[in-house]
Amino acid sequence: MEDNFKNKIINGDSIKELKKIPNETFDLIFADPPYNLQLKNKLTRPDRSKVNAVDDKWDQFKSFKKYDEFTSKWLKECRRILKKNGTLWVIGSYHNIFRLGTAIQDFGFWILNDVIWNKNNPMPNFRGTRFTNAHETLIWASKEQKSKYTFNYQSLKCLNDDLQMRSNWNLPICNGTERLKKNGKKVHSTQKPEALLHRVLLASSNRGDMILDPFLGSGTTATVAKKLRRNYYGIEKEIKYFRAAEERLKKTKPIEDDFLDTLKNNRSKPRIPFGSLVELGIINPGTNIFDQKKKINAKIMADGSIKHSKVEGSIHKVAATILGTESCNGWTYWYYNMNGSMVPIDNLRQRLISSN
Repeated sequence: MEDNFKNKIINGDSIKELKKIPNETFDLIFADPPYNLQLKNKLTRPDRSKVNAVDDKWDQFKSFKKYDEFTSKWLKECRRILKKNGTLWVIGSYHNIFRLGTAIQDFGFWILNDVIWNKNNPMPNFRGTRFTNAHETLIWASKEQKSKYTFNYQSLKCLNDDLQMRSNWNLPICNGTERLKKNGKKVHSTQKPEALLHRVLLASSNRGDMILDPFLGSGTTATVAKKLRRNYYGIEKEIKYFRAAEERLKKTKPIEDDFLDTLKNNRSKPRIPFGSLVELGIINPGTNIFDQKKKINAKIMADGSIKHSKVEGSIHKVAATILGTESCNGWTYWYYNMNGSMVPIDNLRQRLISSN
């Protein structure tokens, strides 16, 4: 049944189409619903030229109550079709994000983060009556508080030059050749940049996962999902956007398998204390271990601690003391002699993991 929703986009009403999807079909849902901007007047620049703002009918609701009713309908279905360990991403502006956040919590989702997308090149505030609106907010939530959701921490850290990825993302708005245009005009007024979806999907999904976008628009989510070899399913009500997304997807090629591998999370590996190797007799008390150049040695004690000169403690603490640093990964610092070859002690841990 899942195959019916793999790598397809459809033209239809989101709420009606969501009801056709079986329970727990998707690993990740990215929703970019109407913002309900409530624009009453045409926006103009100081030179009186018209600003190409979001004044589409699909973004207009008669009242906050009507908007909340609409939100409840699609969120209810999204929760039903999200897998037990799946996550939901919702993006919005100050016009709607707080209403969305309340609904998300009321439906039982567990909010993991709110992420601020700082726009490098936002539209100015032409009237000079408010701060320039230079960001949008994303809410990331798991289906349940105890969901074992996907978070590719190491990949995100690598993406950010070996620093932990923070919850404020500096990315440009969609422009240049990426912006879809027809007869010189934007196809979609709120087309999201691929860089934003690349980060979202890289962070919280894996190759082969099922990705849903219930408000597909011009197809950014499906396009990035296809590139990253995720299975996408998109719903779009407006035929103009649907056709643009369809054409865009035809031109999109998946990244080659050889270049799609991502870093695995260290924390996903079983945590095995060094002392366990001593307890199990995999390495014996009294054994000498060395640094890679064999200039420094330490002896293993019966409790899994090690002793070097007058320093004793864990494999990590002693290595850090020797190096004069706050911390050190002892698994990769220390080596042992195996039949005349110097081998990292981490090999012993890997051997134990494999045997289990």
